[in-house]
Amino acid sequence: MFDLSLEMLRVVEDAAIASARTMGMGDPKASDHAAVESMRRCLDTVALDGTIVIGEGERDEAPMLYIGEKVGARNQSAPITVDIAVDPLEGTNLCATGGAGAITVLAASEAGGLLHAPDCYMEKMVVGPAAKGAVDLEAPVKQNLKAIARRLQRGIDDLVVVVLDRERHHKLITDIREAGARIRLISDGDLSAGIAAAVAGTGVHAVMGSGGAPEGVLTAAALRCLNGEILGRLVVKDDAQKERMQQMGIRDVHRIYTTRELAPGHNLVFAACGVTDGNLLQGVRFTGDGTHTQSIVMTSTPARVLFIDTTHLENKPDVKVRFR
Repeated sequence: MFDLSLEMLRVVEDAAIASARTMGMGDPKASDHAAVESMRRCLDTVALDGTIVIGEGERDEAPMLYIGEKVGARNQSAPITVDIAVDPLEGTNLCATGGAGAITVLAASEAGGLLHAPDCYMEKMVVGPAAKGAVDLEAPVKQNLKAIARRLQRGIDDLVVVVLDRERHHKLITDIREAGARIRLISDGDLSAGIAAAVAGTGVHAVMGSGGAPEGVLTAAALRCLNGEILGRLVVKDDAQKERMQQMGIRDVHRIYTTRELAPGHNLVFAACGVTDGNLLQGVRFTGDGTHTQSIVMTSTPARVLFIDTTHLENKPDVKVRFR
């Protein structure tokens, strides 16, 4: 029986293994290329008629997994039609340097189920299920932190907020610290951090600041499955970018998007696989008996979250399967 979620798992696992072989070699372009090639190749073995709606960029900028590209083994019987959003390797620099938290990511939905987000920045705020409905993107930082703390029944000084370590976040960082919360600065990977904010036990209570809009849509797909919340507003750099957004069908470029507006699909599938060790997932491990991966796979219908440890066995007669 065809199970799209398990097929998507296979795609992100293959991409993670391919990019992990470049881990620590100091070449982020090579890491990204390995992930992209592997993901594209694997997608073409899946019985689907897929369209990339968030990918590596426009066709003239990306040789594969570009926006609008058709993927899947469409010549197979009864392929299903889906829109696909990918981040073949979130954290290319993390992979290249051996840093924590690099992952491979894919989301899929029925046609129209994922916002076609332009490649620009997005102001974001991400919280878990307990704080859903309590925050406001336009409210002062301290007010939002008080609301999160109240919902979690703890003090502001117990909160950990993840923020990308960027110059543009100087005031945000100051405001968070003055409010009394603690900050975890990250060099890359706000998508992974956003998922962690909605999973109990990760030690992350919110994500604030601006990051990529495509990653915001992928985060929303995950949060639809985790019952978390993301609020996002596109950051308009100039008139040319504003015109580009309007050409993509975005009429109000200052609109604040909710989780469901970013990922409105009824049948969402989200899959991510760890490349290097992080708060949420372990990275790829190569051993004499095989390759070990750890992934998260989620579906909105039915509501299901799976953490999956996979051993990809070596093809040799004395191979051993070990309990981890």
